[in-house]
Amino acid sequence: MNVIETSIPGVVIIEPRIFKDARGYFFESYSKKEFDEKVRPVDFVQDNESCSAYGVMRGLHFQRPPFAQSKLVRCVKGRVLDVAVDIRKGSPTYGRHVAVELTEDNHRQFFIPRGFAHGFAVLSDIAVFQYKCDNYYHPEADGGISIQDESLGIDWLIDPTKAILSEKDLNHSVLAGFDSPFDFNIDQYKK
Repeated sequence: MNVIETSIPGVVIIEPRIFKDARGYFFESYSKKEFDEKVRPVDFVQDNESCSAYGVMRGLHFQRPPFAQSKLVRCVKGRVLDVAVDIRKGSPTYGRHVAVELTEDNHRQFFIPRGFAHGFAVLSDIAVFQYKCDNYYHPEADGGISIQDESLGIDWLIDPTKAILSEKDLNHSVLAGFDSPFDFNIDQYKK
């Protein structure tokens, strides 16, 4: 796998090595050994999948410590714009984001470390989206930042009048009114 560094250390794009021939293609979508060596040691414990229609925006979600999650995400059908926002107090990149287009054709994956809010917008008629998480879902630890917070400067590549959000996602606070549970100077992976 090829690991592409982004403008925020620790947030990476992963491109698999794809083998194509007349029958189709094959690639290894995940290798713990290679991931631990090239990205960071992570023990993924839960896989999730969602299916969404064009204009659906999910996020920007995170789980509060001690239930914080890293995510390794990919789009297996369709096309999404996937975003990670740094919400670690004291971080030199606090409030900044990385956006990457994930598609069924580019097979890219995106790693979002603990201490980041995550969201995506569906750019195709439908999208099937998969997540690997390194902590189990805990509803009491749910947190979020408004996906429509203009101060974040995210171009979601969809007309805002066509955006489809859940009631929960419509009620998240903007970053300016947010008290982050993450501290840049505390290792979120230390047990």
